[in-house]
Amino acid sequence: MASELRVNTLKDAAGNNSIATSVVASGSAKMWVNFDGTASGAAARGSYNVSSMTDEGTGRYEVNINNNMSDANYGLSTAGIENGTTGTNIYISNNQAPTSSVIEVEYTKPGTGPADVAYNYVTAHGDLA
Repeated sequence: MASELRVNTLKDAAGNNSIATSVVASGSAKMWVNFDGTASGAAARGSYNVSSMTDEGTGRYEVNINNNMSDANYGLSTAGIENGTTGTNIYISNNQAPTSSVIEVEYTKPGTGPADVAYNYVTAHGDLA
C-alpha cells in the first residue's frame, strides 16, 4: 500500500528555515544530464529523467525526456566544456525548438564550427505532464 504525506511547509530539524512545498516542487530540476560528447554515442555520466540520448553528428545531440514536460515552455540550461583547453568558448544552440519530450543541442567552437566536447550539461526546469 502506498503512503502519502501532505504538508504545506518544510522545516529543518530545529524547526527553522521553512520553505513552502510549492517552491520545492516548482524550483527543482525536472530533467538533467551530464555526458561525454567525445565518447561513442554520447555516454551519460549521470542523469535524471532521461530515457536515452542520440548522437546526431559532430557536436549535435538529442536528449529524450523519460517523463515528459507538461509543454515546451520550460526553462532550459545547457553548457559545454572542452577537456583540457583553457579560454575556449563553446556556443550552445537548440538545433530545433524543444518539445515536451525531446531537447536537441549543438555545441560550436567559434571559428571552427560544431565540436564534440568532453563535458556537456543539459537541465530543464518546469512542470511535468
